[in-house]
Amino acid sequence: MKRLSILVLIFGAILFAGCNSAKRAAKQGEKRFINGEYEFAIERYTAALQKGTKKPDVANFKIAEAYRLSNRIKMAEPFYAKALELGTLEENAHFYQIFALKANGKYPEAKDQIMKYGPNKNFKNTMYKSWAKDELDNLAELDSIIAKQNYYQLTNVDFINTPGAEYGPISYEGDQLVFTSARAQGPIYAANGQGFTDLYKIKFDDETRKSGSVTMFLEKYNIPNVHEGAITISPDGKMIVFARGNDGSKKGATEVNLFYSVFSKGDWTEPQMLPISDQRAWDSSPAFSNDGKSLYFASNREGGRGGIDLWRATVDKNGRFKSPKNMGKVINTKGDEMFPYVSDDGKLYFSSDGHPGLGGLDLFAATSKGGEVKIENLGVPMNSTSDDFGIVFINEFSGYVSSNREGGKGDDDIYFFENKIPNRKTATYSVKATTVRGDNEEILSGVNIKVADNNNKMVAEVVTGEDGEFTFPVEIGKNYVITAEKEKFFTKRDLYTTAGKAKAQEDLPEMVNKIVLDYVVALDEIVENKAIVLDNIYYDLNKSDIREDAALELDKLVTLLQDNPGISIELSSHTDNRGDDKYNQILSQKRAEAAVAYLITNGIDQARVTAKGYGETRPIMENAEAEEDHQKNRRTEFKVTEYKK
Repeated sequence: MKRLSILVLIFGAILFAGCNSAKRAAKQGEKRFINGEYEFAIERYTAALQKGTKKPDVANFKIAEAYRLSNRIKMAEPFYAKALELGTLEENAHFYQIFALKANGKYPEAKDQIMKYGPNKNFKNTMYKSWAKDELDNLAELDSIIAKQNYYQLTNVDFINTPGAEYGPISYEGDQLVFTSARAQGPIYAANGQGFTDLYKIKFDDETRKSGSVTMFLEKYNIPNVHEGAITISPDGKMIVFARGNDGSKKGATEVNLFYSVFSKGDWTEPQMLPISDQRAWDSSPAFSNDGKSLYFASNREGGRGGIDLWRATVDKNGRFKSPKNMGKVINTKGDEMFPYVSDDGKLYFSSDGHPGLGGLDLFAATSKGGEVKIENLGVPMNSTSDDFGIVFINEFSGYVSSNREGGKGDDDIYFFENKIPNRKTATYSVKATTVRGDNEEILSGVNIKVADNNNKMVAEVVTGEDGEFTFPVEIGKNYVITAEKEKFFTKRDLYTTAGKAKAQEDLPEMVNKIVLDYVVALDEIVENKAIVLDNIYYDLNKSDIREDAALELDKLVTLLQDNPGISIELSSHTDNRGDDKYNQILSQKRAEAAVAYLITNGIDQARVTAKGYGETRPIMENAEAEEDHQKNRRTEFKVTEYKK
């Protein structure tokens, strides 16, 4: 009897220890979950289940949520199912099981889940009710999406991909791709158990693009234990915008922001946060428009339609970003819209899990005609039940996409695609340009023209005749530098891009087409002692330091002086009429001297430039009161003081 009592006590102690162990594991799991450390939360909740937790419904639900919140909703499905079987009352389990089933290609089961909880209005969350109805409508379009005929072929780019994530490629300098990767060995990101992502580039060995060497993109962009990714480069190649954030903590996970860097003085500047980035929100996947006048990006900031939306910010002539605007209900849904990209034929490509699709993120194309925007799912094989996103074209019919579909090397992979559409129309492009005077647009003849492509290869070298015209062949998706020279005129150097100028297949009238693009090159006459205002030259209050935005404009003046070695200039600075006269005079002189010092530092002969501060003595706007008038008076100018032919 005594032995039996001892055995009971031992068994009870073991059971009590097991209960305590399960409780401790669940508590640790909850702490990890709250901190956004989802990989470790899954590990601890799994341990709690193995140790016999008294709340298996909670543990299964938390594991499912951890998988969903770390972008692995496919893996969440059995855990949502088990939590529901065990009677969980969590609405998230009922709702997100719909998307988990869909991501695993279980469309009938997803429809049953919606029919059970959506139309019967069992969801207390009104957004869930509305979203469930949208998903029911989306599922009704599945057959037509799957049956859609297209001629895309996809190939895994296995010499780029690793077991870690690779995604978001963009074209760079013609023969390279820049992309995001978690290939580096190092600290683990607690949200998904992978390494932190950095920016890399691959330089292809030849035109076949079937081999190449991968190296880190720029060291200054990649900092330890922080994610960098989703990058875009302006059409003129002078500005880079990319996403940075996520140190692995819950706080970091909500602070993905857009950073920018500009090419100045022969190097890229240290990245700074873009002023339009919302530090309270997730901002990522930026993309410049083909003309560089708009920046598209994805954000979950306030003012959206739910989830992550696409936003658009315009860029003014001085490179300043205006307040972003939401792209509206035709593009954005209650789900997530991400990874925008504008192709050469003007289509906006993006990924979404809110528009009718196969599961996860699908690739879509938005076209606008006659004020009406049409959204098209790209179909199979471009899309799968997994996440398909981050498209980029290298020509009209081929490019790269990112996907975590089955059969890859691990997580997100980069795939090459080609649209092998039969009987496809072709087009060759050329530019017919005209040289004119900048002041009155009169035809200007006798202008020496040189046109070079991305690789500094000479495309054309002519002298314009009486009609001022010259023509040169171009390829879509490339940049060209047009240099125009004529005596008594400033040498002009224009960047001409063919990005965004391709005609869509449906807009080509013939099987073989010749497209002529028009362009105007305006030259300004050199007039001694005529003031020319430099845009975007600003100084901090009561300071004369050259800011980065001012440096960009001064770089243009450096180029102008290099292109026109026969001129000498006076560079002058002006203030508004607020403040002490003497102080303004001294301040303006210091600012002018700082600007001149910048020019000299960048290789301009000191004998060719003179600094002059005029204080408030030469206002453009007399009796200024409005701030915009004061701004016009606060300016930096230059004038030609000597011209040697």
